[in-house]
Amino acid sequence: MMAQYLGLKAEAEDCLLFYRMGDFFELFFDDARVAAAVLDIALTARGEHDGKPIPMCGVPVHAATAYLQRLIKAGHRVAVAEQVESPAEAKARGGKVLVQRAIVRVVTAGTLTEEALLDSRSDNWCVAIGEAAGGVAIAAADVSTGRFEIVELSADAIGAELARLGAAEVVAAETSAFAEAATTLRPRGDFDSNAGEARLKRLYAVATLDGFGQVGRAGLAAAGGLVAYLEHNAKGALPFLRPPQVSRAAEAMAIDAATRESLEITCAAGNVRKGSLLDAVDRTVTGAGARLLAADLGAPLMERGRVEARLDLVRLFHDDQAARERLRGTLRALPDIGRALGRLAAGRGGPRDLGQLRDGLDGAWHLGERLGEIAEPPVLLADLAPQLRGHGALIDLLKRALVPSPPIEASDGGYIAAGYDVALDDLRDAGAGGRRAIAALEAEFRTKTGIAALKIRHNGVLGYHVEVPARAADPLMAADSGFTHRQTLAGVVRFNTPALHEVAARVSQSGAHALAAEAAHLEELTAAALADRERVAATADALARLDVAAGLAERAAEGAWARPALVDHACFEIEGGRHPVVEAAVAKSGDRFVANDCNLSESSRLWLVTGPNMGGKSTFLRQNALIAVLAQAGSYVPATKATLGLVDRLFSRVGASDNLARGRSTFMVEMVETAAILAQATPRSFVILDEVGRGTSTYDGLAIAWAVVEAIHEDNRCRCLFATHYHELTRLAERCDALSLHHVRAREWKGELVLLHELADGPADRSYGLAVARLAGMPPATVARAKSVLAKLEAGRAKTGGLAAGLDDLPLFAAVAQVEVEARDTLRDDLAALDVDAMSPREALEALYRLKGLAGEG
Repeated sequence: MMAQYLGLKAEAEDCLLFYRMGDFFELFFDDARVAAAVLDIALTARGEHDGKPIPMCGVPVHAATAYLQRLIKAGHRVAVAEQVESPAEAKARGGKVLVQRAIVRVVTAGTLTEEALLDSRSDNWCVAIGEAAGGVAIAAADVSTGRFEIVELSADAIGAELARLGAAEVVAAETSAFAEAATTLRPRGDFDSNAGEARLKRLYAVATLDGFGQVGRAGLAAAGGLVAYLEHNAKGALPFLRPPQVSRAAEAMAIDAATRESLEITCAAGNVRKGSLLDAVDRTVTGAGARLLAADLGAPLMERGRVEARLDLVRLFHDDQAARERLRGTLRALPDIGRALGRLAAGRGGPRDLGQLRDGLDGAWHLGERLGEIAEPPVLLADLAPQLRGHGALIDLLKRALVPSPPIEASDGGYIAAGYDVALDDLRDAGAGGRRAIAALEAEFRTKTGIAALKIRHNGVLGYHVEVPARAADPLMAADSGFTHRQTLAGVVRFNTPALHEVAARVSQSGAHALAAEAAHLEELTAAALADRERVAATADALARLDVAAGLAERAAEGAWARPALVDHACFEIEGGRHPVVEAAVAKSGDRFVANDCNLSESSRLWLVTGPNMGGKSTFLRQNALIAVLAQAGSYVPATKATLGLVDRLFSRVGASDNLARGRSTFMVEMVETAAILAQATPRSFVILDEVGRGTSTYDGLAIAWAVVEAIHEDNRCRCLFATHYHELTRLAERCDALSLHHVRAREWKGELVLLHELADGPADRSYGLAVARLAGMPPATVARAKSVLAKLEAGRAKTGGLAAGLDDLPLFAAVAQVEVEARDTLRDDLAALDVDAMSPREALEALYRLKGLAGEG
């Protein structure tokens, strides 16, 4: 056995090997050690190898899916070795031979189809990177639904594309320049572009690939490598792949990985959905709709006509609440036919998947009939409605063939409807008659023997047998009793009789024939469904698009969102704009989100925003970037009015982070991201920058920020929101015609900082850093010390221009802090003692002068 195992393990390469032994999948050697640790199961030993005990652990076959899920989530790949013949077949080969086993499947993060292993609301992409003739491309497939994409792009855009897809698994050639970005490496030959072209032609049975669009050599290399990998994992039974959609990176808004992370478009910090834009927007009622919405937000469109078509469909359901609610109610009841089809195509489907196709296609047909009655439908709806109909023959077949609620597994039968197959009905009747005969025999044996506790039972070893309590078994042991002893257990004794054997044979034979007949019908029905798989997949897509449109309409109606107006020139005019995620969080606490306008035009395309921390600068920057994403994804936006020109590239440099594993500090990461913006932003881009230069010394940081503002204004000429604490940058407004100054408003009231979160024209009147420190709970003595140091710094700069001038004569912290605190308390006491209502104007003026003197400002 170990020789067979080691041969299969060599074939499995770096995968953990599930080795089928009866009702368990066993793991040995290092695989057992790894699996036992991940799964928290017992590590035992079996026999010896090279004189040492063999580590071993196992999981039950019936519960294998749950264990696979944990192993895959932990980053492992699993090869499944099944018994490919029965013990009886092995015995028939002669001698004492081992049951043959073979690896029937390799389970990896990117090749899952099982419902229990997948998130119903997220795509599961397996991505391959290909290179040829100086070009680069990726091929991506979600084998759970058959979606297949080829995208040709520049080498520096690979990271952004992988971030867009959120790939579960990335495959590349062993010699690829992108091997570091891959989770799985494959032989270089799998990524040959000529071999890739041949694989695609063979897969789709075509003589030319022209019908799929213009696929370059890099695209062929990537697609060929991906198909080869999927074939390897499925051991020849390639899962369903629809014809590839070939696109160029320029067809969607370019969003790099850093910007996606900063804006939290589809996932928030910690790689969780909650708190992301997707989470705040998603009102879809189906898993397919949720997956499509995530894809839309991840790749906002660059073609105005396609965006307008999506917006027209959203408007239809936004303006007609009754139609929206009917549609959402219908969609909510429909199964996920896309993933049901994927399981059937991968050979891992069952009766329930066929039942889901039947119910989903039938519901889609009736929905298509209703939507077809809409007068003057939007263009996109007119295209979608026909895709919902046209499966009449398949629906009728499945309705006639299947019971109303087919089981998940086919092994027990019972899923083919009565009346579909007369011969199958006869076999079932024979089996039912045999079971009635067995019940009659049981009654007869009780009368004959006088043993009231006698029962006829069935198990997998003995089949049907007579069971009596041990205390009543002696009369049946007699040679002339007509009963043959089979087994003695604690408390019971089991027997057989010729009459029971005859009836049991009829029952077993008819049951086996019935199961075989049902299995044949299951195969025929699956083949019929797969013969129509392209149109079934198109119907699944149409249902998902309708769900997205209705969900976005629901979200727009909830939040009083506006339809964006798209124009051809590079403007960005937002009235009453809000941050969708922050607004939702604020609403839960009972507060109101403060809306703000933004108007980036040719004469003011660069806004310099100043004001205190926590005043709302970062929120304002992010909300406008998210409005651009939503608009070009085909959604209404959180604003009272929005007019914008299409954004070709979106950049966000907001917040501090580091990448210590790659030797990059926070400031280094900031500079790398800023450099990428300056190198790639175009006049059609939208850029948000927050606190550039704050990670280094004051003069260095100010110089860098100054130069970056100038570069964006003069060279990139893009639409940009630039938030900063460097008030010196406001002087650039004198020489940069398209630079506009703005600030977030704040006031100090009775010694406390009040953040208004409102945007106003002009620069901030001063910095509120000390007030924010006090608001954050910094000890009063420390705040007082900071105030005295600040006074010295400002005085020194005023006299000499040197920032640090005058610091040498600063008294020690404790002494100054005590004096400052005492002065502040005296001021407060005097202020509290004033009776304002009883004071004359002259007394009030004198009191004011006195208070200024106490504050050291007189």
